[in-house]
Amino acid sequence: MSTPCVRAPVTEGETTRQALAERDLLDGDREIDVADGDIFLPVVDGDAARAAGYEVVLRETSAREGTVSPADLLGVEPSYERLGDVVILDEDDPERAREVADAVVESDVPCETVVNRASKVAGEYRVREWDVLHGDDTETVHREYGHEFALDIAAVYFSPRLATERHRVVEQVREGERVVDMFAGVGPFAVPMAARGADVLACDVNPAAIRYLRENAARNGVTDRITAVEGDVRETTGEYDGWADRVVMNLPHSADEFLETAVRLAGDDCVLHLYDMAHEDDPFGPSERAVRAAAEPAGYAVEVVTRREVRSYAPHELNVCLDVRLTRP
Repeated sequence: MSTPCVRAPVTEGETTRQALAERDLLDGDREIDVADGDIFLPVVDGDAARAAGYEVVLRETSAREGTVSPADLLGVEPSYERLGDVVILDEDDPERAREVADAVVESDVPCETVVNRASKVAGEYRVREWDVLHGDDTETVHREYGHEFALDIAAVYFSPRLATERHRVVEQVREGERVVDMFAGVGPFAVPMAARGADVLACDVNPAAIRYLRENAARNGVTDRITAVEGDVRETTGEYDGWADRVVMNLPHSADEFLETAVRLAGDDCVLHLYDMAHEDDPFGPSERAVRAAAEPAGYAVEVVTRREVRSYAPHELNVCLDVRLTRP
């Protein structure tokens, strides 16, 4: 089986293995290999490992001896993702979901709880309903790029699929920056940004998200750099006008409704990270026009630095991001 592997000198093998494990990138189901003075460590996400600065190569690997996977028990490879010790399924057929859940539990996949998506993300707090198929606790601790995030998937929104995108943005942050995370959730942008030396104003309307955000700031040793504010960012940030060097707007279905607030918060030189949903025929045009309509009347010059397709969301619909620099002459 061809697997993405991090290649490193054998002398750095254990250090590299530990670092990958801390980032939840190490693929524990595949065998580590050594050849010609290099060690090859299988990873679950080649793009994320590459974004973290590792050399990634494709290499034939074998399953770890004695490891039983859900595919071994089912005869086919099921689709699932892990969030901490919670395994998440997306099966339409309840009987199939139960079959996969049983295979996950019987396999060597580490988990305490198995759930199946029972609804779409909905409501002001962007949460979904779950069918709990094994275990009884939807709270977990997820590790991402060396940081820990406690959360309850029944009470807050969190997508592990966006780890690489979050890391891309976090890597742009410099020590001493002032950042506003307008829809912070449990802190997957705010915590690592604070760890890089930024002062972060992190806002969310969901009380549970703010509670976990404060816990996660403490878990990761950045409490002194994060100010957590519960409530609508349009109503709770009046004292921060003109404060921000960077604004994160990760609310793809309606972030454009908050652009006037983002512009109000922006300093004389500020980068906006605006996430949106757009049709594939014109993925960036609507967002760019919305930013210009909000920022140019306020005296800003607008430069689109990055146009990025983050992922496919639905047929013909894309989750996109614009990195936009606003400057006042």
